Amino acid sequence: MERREDIIVGKHVYGSLYGVPREKATDEEYLRGVVVRAAESAGATVHAVNSWTIPGEKGGVSVIVLVLESHLALHTWPEYDYATFDIYTCGDHTDPWKAFELLLSELKPQKYTVHYVDRSQEKTVLEAQPRR
Repeated sequence: MERREDIIVGKHVYGSLYGVPREKATDEEYLRGVVVRAAESAGATVHAVNSWTIPGEKGGVSVIVLVLESHLALHTWPEYDYATFDIYTCGDHTDPWKAFELLLSELKPQKYTVHYVDRSQEKTVLEAQPRR
């Protein structure tokens, strides 16, 4: 019999932010802090943080936070007042929706789209897969 702790619980929240204020979308240090706080608010354990400012007219900022439970990513395009986010956590103890709420409260987009995918392991799916 399979034990509950043997099941991988994956939760994936992702989407787009429209109308992000340019002063926020261009501030790499600020965005690093926002994504780290988002990870922590989700109950995830921060392992590493990387960020880049991409120069040029269509440049922006990218932040990747590797957590022991998976990752969070944010990419901005200040020229378009636009950003995308990806919050993927594993484990019953994490809640990616809390990270999403923090992103909204900090970045204050005029509107957004958000999607959710349950990335949990299901026994029926595993049984249907050929063995390797």
